[in-house]
Amino acid sequence: MNGILNILKPTGMTSHDVVSRVRRIANMKKVGHTGTLDPNAAGVLPICLGKATKIAELILNKEKTYIAELTFGIQTDTYDSFGKIIEKKDATHIKEEDIYKVFEKFEGEIIQTPPIYSAIKVNGKRLYELARSGQTDIEIKSRKVLVKDMKIKSIDNEKVLFEVTVSKGTYIRSLCKDIGDELGVGAHMSFLLRTKSGNFDIKNAYTLEEIEQAAKDSKLQDYVIGIDYPLTNYRRIDVKQSAYKAFSNGNTIYPKGLIINQKYHDEELVKVYIDDKFCAIGRIKIQDSDMLLKSHKLFI
Repeated sequence: MNGILNILKPTGMTSHDVVSRVRRIANMKKVGHTGTLDPNAAGVLPICLGKATKIAELILNKEKTYIAELTFGIQTDTYDSFGKIIEKKDATHIKEEDIYKVFEKFEGEIIQTPPIYSAIKVNGKRLYELARSGQTDIEIKSRKVLVKDMKIKSIDNEKVLFEVTVSKGTYIRSLCKDIGDELGVGAHMSFLLRTKSGNFDIKNAYTLEEIEQAAKDSKLQDYVIGIDYPLTNYRRIDVKQSAYKAFSNGNTIYPKGLIINQKYHDEELVKVYIDDKFCAIGRIKIQDSDMLLKSHKLFI
């Protein structure tokens, strides 16, 4: 079984826990997730099966959309509601217009420092492992991230519910903490739900219980999405049946073995199909005005 399951991860489970559960359900060893989702967060977590694990990093690089709640006046060591409270401040004086202004400041490309309680590796160890062992003076490198389409949905006393789309590597916990710091009262993330990961949407996600029942009913394959589904930014090219064996053996395919209906660019990655079946990610090579195709990742 090769493809992707769009899992609705529940709170209280790590991404690795979900992978382990799917391994048991599908009775497969080759299973992987497409980027961690905090244990205390819920939402979309695409899980790759079999040969689909080869494209996990491509899904990981996609934008993510979240619905989050920020609570002003309380700071925690983990930047969320599950950490230890380290400071409390009165936030009742914060005006709505000030909140809107600060949110606008955090849209676009920003510099962000990830929380110490995160899965980022430093010298081969996860930051949260170092933090739990008492090493809290670790230098964490800041990074550029992109915050897009941040919209406040509601403001209720010291709580703000908002929706945000962000680039790979953005921490919503850090975003909440930084907004609180900007207003001088501190804040933490009190709720997080991932609604989209690339083109995987929560509307089409399945719970682990639903997946388990499908496996019991021998219908799990009906829930598996094709490997090419997330490759929306790759253009398509078709290889002729006569060139199938050569391509599957890793050979370069010349124009006579290709069906070319558009102009491609040198070094462009493309989705490769044979008899209308997705079989690879290929790389275009322009050589002496001829267009060649080399395999980049084979799924045959």
